Amino acid sequence: MTQKISAAITAVGGFVPEDKLTNFDLEKMVDTNDEWIRTRTGITERRILKGEGLATSDMVVPAVQELCKKRGIDPSEIDALIVGTVTPDMMFPSTANLACHKLGAVNAWGFDLLAACSGFLYSLTTGASLIESGRYKKVVVVGADKMSSIINYEDRATCIIFGDGAGAVLLEPNYEGFGVQDSILKSDGSGGNYLNMRAGGSFRPASIETVTNKEHYAFQEGQAVFKHAVKGMADVSAELLERNQLTGNDIAWLVPHQANKRIIDATADRIGLDASKVMVNIERYGNTTAATIPLCLWEWEKQMQKGDKIVLAAFGGGFTWGATLINWAY
Repeated sequence: MTQKISAAITAVGGFVPEDKLTNFDLEKMVDTNDEWIRTRTGITERRILKGEGLATSDMVVPAVQELCKKRGIDPSEIDALIVGTVTPDMMFPSTANLACHKLGAVNAWGFDLLAACSGFLYSLTTGASLIESGRYKKVVVVGADKMSSIINYEDRATCIIFGDGAGAVLLEPNYEGFGVQDSILKSDGSGGNYLNMRAGGSFRPASIETVTNKEHYAFQEGQAVFKHAVKGMADVSAELLERNQLTGNDIAWLVPHQANKRIIDATADRIGLDASKVMVNIERYGNTTAATIPLCLWEWEKQMQKGDKIVLAAFGGGFTWGATLINWAY
Protein backbone atom coordinates (compact mmCIF):
# COMPACT_ATOMS: atom_id res chain seq x y z
CA MET A 1 0.00 0.00 0.00
CA THR A 2 1.38 3.39 -1.00
CA GLN A 3 1.45 6.06 1.67
CA LYS A 4 -0.72 9.11 1.15
CA ILE A 5 1.31 12.10 0.01
CA SER A 6 0.40 15.49 1.42
CA ALA A 7 1.91 18.81 0.39
CA ALA A 8 3.73 20.37 3.33
CA ILE A 9 5.01 23.93 3.52
CA THR A 10 8.72 23.55 4.33
CA ALA A 11 9.93 27.15 3.98
CA VAL A 12 8.54 30.67 3.69
CA GLY A 13 9.99 33.80 2.09
CA GLY A 14 8.73 37.35 1.78
CA PHE A 15 9.53 40.74 0.35
CA VAL A 16 8.11 44.23 0.88
CA PRO A 17 9.52 47.35 -0.80
CA GLU A 18 11.29 49.95 1.33
CA ASP A 19 9.20 52.97 0.35
CA LYS A 20 6.26 53.70 2.65
CA LEU A 21 3.06 55.54 1.77
CA THR A 22 1.46 56.69 5.02
CA ASN A 23 -2.05 57.94 5.71
CA PHE A 24 -0.54 61.38 6.20
CA ASP A 25 0.98 61.21 2.71
CA LEU A 26 -2.45 60.32 1.33
CA GLU A 27 -4.03 63.30 3.14
CA LYS A 28 -1.97 65.51 0.82
CA MET A 29 -3.10 63.59 -2.28
CA VAL A 30 -6.85 63.04 -1.84
CA ASP A 31 -9.68 64.22 0.38
CA THR A 32 -9.22 61.81 3.30
CA ASN A 33 -7.58 61.71 6.71
CA ASP A 34 -5.61 59.34 8.92
CA GLU A 35 -8.38 58.76 11.45
CA TRP A 36 -10.97 57.99 8.77
CA ILE A 37 -8.66 55.44 7.11
CA ARG A 38 -7.62 53.77 10.37
CA THR A 39 -11.12 53.42 11.79
CA ARG A 40 -12.58 51.99 8.58
CA THR A 41 -9.75 49.81 7.32
CA GLY A 42 -7.16 49.42 10.09
CA ILE A 43 -4.39 50.65 7.75
CA THR A 44 -1.69 53.14 8.81
CA GLU A 45 0.80 52.72 5.96
CA ARG A 46 1.53 50.60 2.91
CA ARG A 47 4.67 49.79 0.88
CA ILE A 48 5.15 50.97 -2.70
CA LEU A 49 7.59 49.51 -5.23
CA LYS A 50 9.37 52.50 -6.74
CA GLY A 51 12.13 52.58 -9.33
CA GLU A 52 12.39 52.56 -13.08
CA GLY A 53 11.46 49.25 -14.71
CA LEU A 54 10.64 47.39 -11.48
CA ALA A 55 7.71 44.99 -11.73
CA THR A 56 5.96 42.21 -9.82
CA SER A 57 8.66 39.68 -10.76
CA ASP A 58 11.22 41.87 -8.96
CA MET A 59 9.36 41.16 -5.70
CA VAL A 60 8.81 37.47 -6.50
CA VAL A 61 12.55 36.90 -6.95
CA PRO A 62 13.81 38.05 -3.49
CA ALA A 63 10.91 36.24 -1.76
CA VAL A 64 11.83 32.96 -3.49
CA GLN A 65 15.56 33.53 -2.93
CA GLU A 66 14.95 33.90 0.81
CA LEU A 67 12.90 30.71 0.85
CA CYS A 68 15.65 28.78 -0.99
CA LYS A 69 18.29 30.09 1.40
CA LYS A 70 16.24 29.03 4.45
CA ARG A 71 15.70 25.55 3.01
CA GLY A 72 19.28 25.23 1.76
CA ILE A 73 18.33 24.55 -1.83
CA ASP A 74 19.32 26.05 -5.17
CA PRO A 75 16.63 27.57 -7.44
CA SER A 76 17.60 24.93 -10.03
CA GLU A 77 15.99 22.33 -7.73
CA ILE A 78 12.53 23.93 -8.07
CA ASP A 79 10.18 21.82 -10.21
CA ALA A 80 7.37 24.34 -10.68
CA LEU A 81 6.61 27.97 -9.81
CA ILE A 82 3.05 29.25 -9.53
CA VAL A 83 2.53 33.00 -9.16
CA GLY A 84 -0.86 34.25 -7.98
CA THR A 85 -1.14 37.84 -9.25
CA VAL A 86 -3.45 40.39 -10.89
CA THR A 87 -0.52 42.65 -11.73
CA PRO A 88 1.69 40.52 -14.01
CA ASP A 89 4.77 42.21 -15.47
CA MET A 90 2.96 41.97 -18.81
CA MET A 91 0.14 39.92 -20.35
CA PHE A 92 2.72 37.41 -21.59
CA PRO A 93 5.21 35.93 -21.00
CA SER A 94 3.96 35.07 -17.53
CA THR A 95 5.52 36.59 -14.43
CA ALA A 96 6.41 33.05 -13.34
CA ASN A 97 8.38 32.61 -16.60
CA LEU A 98 10.27 35.85 -16.08
CA ALA A 99 10.89 35.14 -12.39
CA CYS A 100 12.27 31.65 -13.14
CA HIS A 101 14.73 33.23 -15.58
CA LYS A 102 15.84 35.88 -13.04
CA LEU A 103 16.15 33.22 -10.32
CA GLY A 104 18.07 30.70 -12.38
CA ALA A 105 15.25 28.19 -11.83
CA VAL A 106 16.26 26.49 -15.07
CA ASN A 107 14.44 23.20 -14.38
CA ALA A 108 11.08 24.73 -13.40
CA TRP A 109 7.97 25.22 -15.44
CA GLY A 110 5.56 27.84 -14.21
CA PHE A 111 2.47 29.91 -14.78
CA ASP A 112 0.47 32.79 -13.36
CA LEU A 113 -2.88 32.28 -11.71
CA LEU A 114 -5.39 35.10 -11.58
CA ALA A 115 -7.95 35.07 -8.75
CA ALA A 116 -7.42 38.54 -7.25
CA CYS A 117 -7.16 38.49 -3.45
CA SER A 118 -7.81 34.73 -3.39
CA GLY A 119 -4.87 34.19 -5.75
CA PHE A 120 -2.59 32.69 -3.13
CA LEU A 121 -5.22 30.20 -1.90
CA TYR A 122 -6.10 29.12 -5.43
CA SER A 123 -2.38 28.77 -6.23
CA LEU A 124 -1.67 26.86 -3.01
CA THR A 125 -4.41 24.31 -3.73
CA THR A 126 -3.13 23.94 -7.30
CA GLY A 127 0.47 23.56 -6.13
CA ALA A 128 -0.56 21.05 -3.46
CA SER A 129 -2.28 18.90 -6.07
CA LEU A 130 0.96 18.80 -8.12
CA ILE A 131 2.81 17.46 -5.05
CA GLU A 132 -0.02 15.04 -4.17
CA SER A 133 0.14 13.61 -7.71
CA GLY A 134 3.59 12.25 -6.83
CA ARG A 135 5.08 13.79 -9.96
CA TYR A 136 6.77 16.85 -8.41
CA LYS A 137 8.97 17.22 -5.34
CA LYS A 138 9.47 20.97 -4.96
CA VAL A 139 6.74 23.40 -5.94
CA VAL A 140 7.01 27.08 -5.07
CA VAL A 141 3.76 29.03 -4.65
CA VAL A 142 3.92 32.82 -4.62
CA GLY A 143 1.35 35.54 -4.02
CA ALA A 144 2.63 38.85 -5.39
CA ASP A 145 1.12 42.12 -6.51
CA LYS A 146 2.33 45.57 -7.43
CA MET A 147 -1.06 47.12 -6.80
CA SER A 148 0.39 50.63 -7.09
CA SER A 149 0.62 49.96 -10.84
CA ILE A 150 -3.18 49.76 -11.21
CA ILE A 151 -4.33 52.21 -8.54
CA ASN A 152 -5.64 55.67 -9.34
CA TYR A 153 -4.18 57.91 -6.63
CA GLU A 154 -7.02 60.38 -7.20
CA ASP A 155 -9.63 57.77 -6.23
CA ARG A 156 -9.93 57.88 -2.47
CA ALA A 157 -12.08 54.72 -2.41
CA THR A 158 -9.17 52.53 -3.56
CA CYS A 159 -5.88 54.37 -3.10
CA ILE A 160 -6.07 54.18 0.70
CA ILE A 161 -6.35 50.37 0.71
CA PHE A 162 -3.70 48.82 -1.49
CA GLY A 163 0.04 48.23 -1.25
CA ASP A 164 2.78 46.18 -2.90
CA GLY A 165 4.50 42.99 -1.73
CA ALA A 166 5.25 39.31 -2.31
CA GLY A 167 5.21 36.15 -0.20
CA ALA A 168 6.30 32.64 -1.16
CA VAL A 169 6.07 29.11 0.23
CA LEU A 170 7.87 25.91 -0.73
CA LEU A 171 5.74 22.77 -0.96
CA GLU A 172 7.32 19.32 -0.59
CA PRO A 173 5.88 15.81 -0.21
CA ASN A 174 5.07 14.71 3.35
CA TYR A 175 4.07 11.23 4.50
CA GLU A 176 3.24 11.98 8.15
CA GLY A 177 0.01 13.90 7.65
CA PHE A 178 1.48 17.39 7.76
CA GLY A 179 0.70 20.04 5.16
CA VAL A 180 -2.41 21.05 3.24
CA GLN A 181 -5.35 19.06 4.61
CA ASP A 182 -8.40 20.51 2.89
CA SER A 183 -9.58 23.48 0.84
CA ILE A 184 -12.97 24.89 -0.02
CA LEU A 185 -12.70 27.32 -2.92
CA LYS A 186 -15.58 29.24 -4.46
CA SER A 187 -16.28 31.74 -7.20
CA ASP A 188 -19.18 33.83 -8.42
CA GLY A 189 -18.73 35.87 -11.58
CA SER A 190 -21.78 38.02 -10.86
CA GLY A 191 -19.53 39.91 -8.43
CA GLY A 192 -17.48 41.17 -11.36
CA ASN A 193 -19.42 44.43 -11.49
CA TYR A 194 -18.34 45.43 -7.98
CA LEU A 195 -14.59 44.83 -8.15
CA ASN A 196 -12.70 44.86 -11.43
CA MET A 197 -10.27 46.48 -13.81
CA ARG A 198 -12.46 47.13 -16.80
CA ALA A 199 -10.02 47.75 -19.63
CA GLY A 200 -6.86 46.10 -20.91
CA GLY A 201 -8.33 42.70 -21.76
CA SER A 202 -10.13 41.45 -24.88
CA PHE A 203 -13.43 42.99 -23.68
CA ARG A 204 -12.07 46.55 -23.61
CA PRO A 205 -8.69 46.61 -25.36
CA ALA A 206 -6.52 49.61 -24.58
CA SER A 207 -7.46 52.72 -26.55
CA ILE A 208 -7.21 56.48 -26.15
CA GLU A 209 -10.76 56.34 -24.79
CA THR A 210 -10.10 53.66 -22.12
CA VAL A 211 -7.02 55.52 -20.91
CA THR A 212 -8.83 58.89 -20.82
CA ASN A 213 -11.71 57.28 -18.90
CA LYS A 214 -9.23 55.80 -16.37
CA GLU A 215 -10.51 52.27 -17.03
CA HIS A 216 -7.08 50.68 -16.50
CA TYR A 217 -7.31 51.19 -12.74
CA ALA A 218 -8.85 48.95 -10.12
CA PHE A 219 -12.48 49.82 -9.45
CA GLN A 220 -14.27 48.85 -6.25
CA GLU A 221 -17.78 49.44 -5.00
CA GLY A 222 -16.84 49.28 -1.33
CA GLN A 223 -20.15 48.59 0.40
CA ALA A 224 -21.19 45.73 -1.87
CA VAL A 225 -17.75 44.10 -1.67
CA PHE A 226 -17.59 44.54 2.11
CA LYS A 227 -20.97 42.85 2.57
CA HIS A 228 -20.09 39.87 0.38
CA ALA A 229 -16.59 39.54 1.86
CA VAL A 230 -17.76 39.44 5.48
CA LYS A 231 -20.27 36.73 4.70
CA GLY A 232 -18.11 34.80 2.22
CA MET A 233 -14.92 34.59 4.27
CA ALA A 234 -16.72 33.84 7.54
CA ASP A 235 -19.08 31.24 6.04
CA VAL A 236 -16.40 29.32 4.16
CA SER A 237 -14.10 29.22 7.21
CA ALA A 238 -16.92 27.85 9.35
CA GLU A 239 -17.81 25.31 6.65
CA LEU A 240 -14.17 24.14 6.45
CA LEU A 241 -13.99 23.54 10.22
CA GLU A 242 -17.33 21.75 10.26
CA ARG A 243 -16.33 19.50 7.36
CA ASN A 244 -13.18 18.49 9.26
CA GLN A 245 -14.95 18.07 12.63
CA LEU A 246 -13.01 20.94 14.18
CA THR A 247 -13.92 23.94 16.30
CA GLY A 248 -12.15 27.23 16.96
CA ASN A 249 -10.48 25.56 19.97
CA ASP A 250 -8.57 23.24 17.62
CA ILE A 251 -7.15 26.09 15.54
CA ALA A 252 -3.80 27.64 16.48
CA TRP A 253 -3.94 30.45 13.93
CA LEU A 254 -6.31 32.15 11.52
CA VAL A 255 -4.45 33.69 8.58
CA PRO A 256 -7.02 35.96 6.94
CA HIS A 257 -6.60 37.97 3.77
CA GLN A 258 -5.73 41.50 4.89
CA ALA A 259 -8.44 43.53 3.15
CA ASN A 260 -10.06 45.27 6.06
CA LYS A 261 -9.78 44.89 9.83
CA ARG A 262 -13.56 44.62 10.22
CA ILE A 263 -13.77 41.68 7.78
CA ILE A 264 -10.91 39.97 9.64
CA ASP A 265 -12.67 40.43 13.01
CA ALA A 266 -15.96 39.11 11.64
CA THR A 267 -14.27 35.94 10.34
CA ALA A 268 -12.48 35.32 13.66
CA ASP A 269 -15.75 35.81 15.58
CA ARG A 270 -17.59 33.40 13.32
CA ILE A 271 -15.22 30.52 14.05
CA GLY A 272 -14.81 31.48 17.71
CA LEU A 273 -11.18 32.58 17.65
CA ASP A 274 -9.59 34.98 20.08
CA ALA A 275 -7.82 37.99 18.52
CA SER A 276 -4.48 36.66 19.85
CA LYS A 277 -4.75 33.75 17.38
CA VAL A 278 -5.34 35.95 14.34
CA MET A 279 -2.47 37.14 12.15
CA VAL A 280 -2.91 40.83 11.30
CA ASN A 281 -0.37 43.08 9.63
CA ILE A 282 -2.74 45.22 7.56
CA GLU A 283 -1.77 48.33 9.54
CA ARG A 284 1.74 48.23 8.03
CA TYR A 285 1.20 46.82 4.54
CA GLY A 286 -2.41 47.50 3.59
CA ASN A 287 -4.03 45.09 1.14
CA THR A 288 -1.29 43.53 -1.01
CA THR A 289 -3.92 41.38 -2.78
CA ALA A 290 -2.45 37.89 -3.44
CA ALA A 291 0.52 38.59 -1.14
CA THR A 292 -1.32 39.18 2.15
CA ILE A 293 -1.60 35.57 3.39
CA PRO A 294 1.98 34.46 2.59
CA LEU A 295 3.33 37.72 4.07
CA CYS A 296 1.55 36.85 7.32
CA LEU A 297 3.06 33.35 7.28
CA TRP A 298 6.46 34.97 6.65
CA GLU A 299 6.13 37.34 9.61
CA TRP A 300 4.69 34.79 12.03
CA GLU A 301 6.87 31.87 10.92
CA LYS A 302 8.84 31.69 14.19
CA GLN A 303 5.66 31.66 16.30
CA MET A 304 4.12 28.64 14.58
CA GLN A 305 4.76 25.18 16.00
CA LYS A 306 4.90 21.83 14.24
CA GLY A 307 1.40 20.32 14.29
CA ASP A 308 -0.40 23.66 14.59
CA LYS A 309 -3.70 23.63 12.74
CA ILE A 310 -3.96 26.80 10.67
CA VAL A 311 -6.85 28.21 8.65
CA LEU A 312 -6.13 30.47 5.68
CA ALA A 313 -9.12 32.47 4.41
CA ALA A 314 -9.53 34.95 1.57
CA PHE A 315 -12.07 36.91 -0.46
CA GLY A 316 -11.31 38.66 -3.73
CA GLY A 317 -12.60 40.33 -6.86
CA GLY A 318 -14.58 38.27 -9.28
CA PHE A 319 -15.85 37.20 -6.74
CA THR A 320 -13.43 34.53 -5.58
CA TRP A 321 -13.15 33.20 -2.04
CA GLY A 322 -12.12 30.22 0.00
CA ALA A 323 -10.48 28.70 3.04
CA THR A 324 -7.66 26.17 3.45
CA LEU A 325 -6.74 23.99 6.43
CA ILE A 326 -3.04 23.32 7.05
CA ASN A 327 -1.27 21.12 9.55
CA TRP A 328 1.99 23.05 10.04
CA ALA A 329 5.01 20.88 9.23
CA TYR A 330 7.96 22.43 11.10
